[in-house]
Amino acid sequence: MKTVILAGGMGTRLSEETQLRPKPMIEIGNRPILWHIMSTYSHYGMDEFIICCGYKGHMIKDYFVHYYMYQSDVTFSVKDRVRTEHKNTAEQWKVTLADTGLHTLTAGRILKIRKYLEGEDTFLLTYGDGVADVDIRELLAFHNSHGKIATISTTQPEGRFGAIKISAEGQVESFKEKARRDQSWVNIGYMVFHRKVFDYLGDGSEMLEATPFERLAADGEMMAYRHPGFWSPMDTIRDRAYLEGLWESGQAPWNRTDRHGEQSGKESG
Repeated sequence: MKTVILAGGMGTRLSEETQLRPKPMIEIGNRPILWHIMSTYSHYGMDEFIICCGYKGHMIKDYFVHYYMYQSDVTFSVKDRVRTEHKNTAEQWKVTLADTGLHTLTAGRILKIRKYLEGEDTFLLTYGDGVADVDIRELLAFHNSHGKIATISTTQPEGRFGAIKISAEGQVESFKEKARRDQSWVNIGYMVFHRKVFDYLGDGSEMLEATPFERLAADGEMMAYRHPGFWSPMDTIRDRAYLEGLWESGQAPWNRTDRHGEQSGKESG
């Protein structure tokens, strides 16, 4: 089964970093967040990826062009122009890098990679800027159990703001930190689609999350997988620092490797 990753946006809310590189290439623990996302899927045996490139997509392509060498110990004989590769820890990934346009919206990006999904009744899709410890095996089991076209993963994020009760005169009557259970459910990506989803994408001129999702919901063709575990986007410098801190402390819930980049043991999908 193939996994599509949306990696073409400009990441304007993280402009301090994205002026220099695309958002999926911003690093956590010296690895692009894109690598972290792919490692989650790979842990469950999902090793085929289609990456929808756009803004500064050449940097994503360059990363994979040189990826094998990056993961190797290498001896160079400069005079003879001979390169000898020794220990290698590269993953068994098959990666299709598709240029889906600079300003294309998400529905359009998916339409542009349709040809790479020929023969696939079902495919996975997620965003290239957030990490989670979603159990892909359970997600697929849930999707297969209901028979609908679309499954999105949802969670109740950790509360960042307190709830304040204020009187008509403006006096604060009570204040409490909002618990996770008090938050609204949000779409975190980690989606599963039957190929019938292409019938809902129109001409690709809208965001996937706009009319296509609204139509799927109206037709009763969308289900929500409730993820009780960790999820975090990387929308701001603060988010990046938070994720970096988790990784460096060895407490990154999404980590499925031995922290040196090697898979810690795959599970079957």
